[in-house]
Order: sequence, then structure tokens, then C-alpha cells
Amino acid sequence: MSTSFSRVFLLWGAGLGAAAQYAKVSVVFDQLPQIYPDAGASLGWAVSLVGLIGIVFGVAAGIVVARIRYRRALISALWLGAGISLLQGFLPPLEWFLALRALEGLSHLAMVVAAPTLIAQISAPHHRGFTLTLWGTFFGVAFALLTWGGLPLVEAYGVGALFWAHSLYMAVFAVILARVLQSLPDTAPTDRFSFLKMLKSHAAIYRSAHIAAPGIGWLFYTFCFVSVLTVMPPYLADDHRALVMGAMPLASIVSSMTLGVVMLRSLTAIQVTISGFASSALAMVWLWASPGDPWACLTLAATLGLVQGASFAAVPQLNETPETQAQANGAMAQMGNLGNTLGTPVMVAGLLAFGYTALPLFVGGALMAGLIVHLVLARLRST
Repeated sequence: MSTSFSRVFLLWGAGLGAAAQYAKVSVVFDQLPQIYPDAGASLGWAVSLVGLIGIVFGVAAGIVVARIRYRRALISALWLGAGISLLQGFLPPLEWFLALRALEGLSHLAMVVAAPTLIAQISAPHHRGFTLTLWGTFFGVAFALLTWGGLPLVEAYGVGALFWAHSLYMAVFAVILARVLQSLPDTAPTDRFSFLKMLKSHAAIYRSAHIAAPGIGWLFYTFCFVSVLTVMPPYLADDHRALVMGAMPLASIVSSMTLGVVMLRSLTAIQVTISGFASSALAMVWLWASPGDPWACLTLAATLGLVQGASFAAVPQLNETPETQAQANGAMAQMGNLGNTLGTPVMVAGLLAFGYTALPLFVGGALMAGLIVHLVLARLRST
């Protein structure tokens, strides 16, 4: 089997559009109070509603996407996302904007389940380490691109222009992928579907040490990564704060695409993930001893990059069929949204109660928990 790299990069490009569903609101969040001056604290839902949908329906998305077929689900999600961004560009009243964000969560979920499943299908086994590590960079790359290119667009033409540009991007990829993915086999389960069966499948996913492992590890990664990026700035010196915070996501991506890919040639994805958790925990010890040290921050980001890429590569290594891969990707979506939602509030509460000490303790504890969970699940798979 040969790898269709052109299709892989196009699917990754669609993933950038999925990540931009978060990033397009995050990068202009400080401007939203001017658009919705009476919103108050409810404006926070403009970002988190997409994540809350993922917490509730993440695993269900893996099950449903497998039934309606991956190619069809991806193309439909792209068109749905394009339509939503088009409407958002008109900056409707807040209640309508929030409703659109909730609906956008369904589009996002379908894409983050279908796209990596399709990438695994069209990648030769010896290329999956690279292709799925590439997929794992989609969030960091999208946020960087929207910061560099999206904000100047907003400055020149307004917030609505950013949403319309995203709409156009999603529509273009829907048209392109509908054509280039036509020849892919697109099978679906043939057994009868019921809500009770979906609940049983949900339970079966988290009972499986193969299907659930990437997602459970992803919970601890997302809990740490987003919260660290959020709460770390005040502890960095003013003269290099912006440089370090901008470099941390890039260090994670570079590490994932270089050292991570090399390690995957001789180690399993789970072994690389465990190595990433262990080295990240050591980086937190460094940050405990040297608060705000810029090199410690970059080391932490780089070691977390090993977890980032290898976690997606673990999905096809542990699950052979497209259906179980979709279920595993659904669990990753669910656990990732849960980690993103819990990480920052828990970290802020800890910092208020215990000061800086909470950062290495909470993050280091979560990293060690991720390592231990993977060791336990690996033991279960071997018995």
C-alpha cells in the first residue's frame, strides 16, 4: 500500500479549518465586548460552547460518523461549517451567535473524527507515524496562522471579515475533498442502530484498553497544555514574555514533527507518549526549581509535543478497523474538550489558593497521572 500524501495534506488542511472554529473566536475575543457590550460574563460561552458540545457528544460522534460514512460526514461538516461562518460574519444578536456556536460544535466534532480516520486509511503503515503526527499539529498551526494573518484582516476589514474568510476556506475544501476522495472505499456498519445500542457502545469504548487509551491520555495532555499557556505569562519576565509564549506552541509542533517522528520509527506510539509524559514531568520539576525560566518553558512545550503527535498515531496502532478508529478519535475529541474545559479553571483556582507552587504540583501531577494511566492500560492489553 502506498500513501496518498496529497490527500493527507488536503485532509490536514481541512483540519486547520476545524481548529479555526476555535481560533477565529479566540483571537478576536478581546474585541467581542465592543460588538456585544451588554453580554457580560455570558460572552465566555462564545468560545466554550464548541467544547461543551464535544464533551457531551464526543464518543457519540465517533459512532455516528462511522454509520453515515467518513467521507460523507467530513464533506457535510465542511459545508455546515462554511454556512455557519457565513452567518456569523453578519454578527447577529448574541443569542443567535451562541446558537450558531453550539451548532458549529457538531461540525467540528464530525471533522476531528472523520479526517484522522481517513488519514489512517490512506497512509501506508510505515507512514502513519508521520501523517498522524502531522494531523496532531492542526490546532497549533491554525492558531498561529490566524494570529499572524487573521488579526491584520480584522484590523483592515472588521471581525465579520474573518468569519467570512473562514467560510470561504471551508467551502473551498468541501469542493476539493468531495472530488479527490471520491475513489476511497466508504463502508458503514450494517447492524441496526438504536439509542440503547449507542449507550452500550459508549460504555464499551471506555472499557476497552485499546479504543480508550489514546483519549484518556489526551485528557491529561489537554488539561496541562492549554492551562499552562493561559496562566504562565504573569510568571515570565516582561522582556521575553511575548517571545516565550509565542515560541511554546511552535516548540511543541517542531518537536512533534522531528523528534517525535524519528522516535516512532523504532518505538510504539504509546511508548513515545509515555516518554513525553515522563520528560514533561521532569520539565515541571525544572520549572518548580526555576519559576518562569524561559528554557524550562520551551522544554516543557517540546516534551509535550511528543505526547501531541504520538497520541494520534496510537489510534490506528491500537485499533485495526476504521470503525474502532473512529470510536477512538471520538473518545479523543470528548476527553480533549473535557481537558480544555477543566484545565484553566482548576489551575486558576489552585494558583489563587496556593500561589505559584500550584502550577508545578497540578501540572506535574496530571502529567504523572497520564503516564501511570498509559502504563496500566498497556498492562491490561498485554494480559
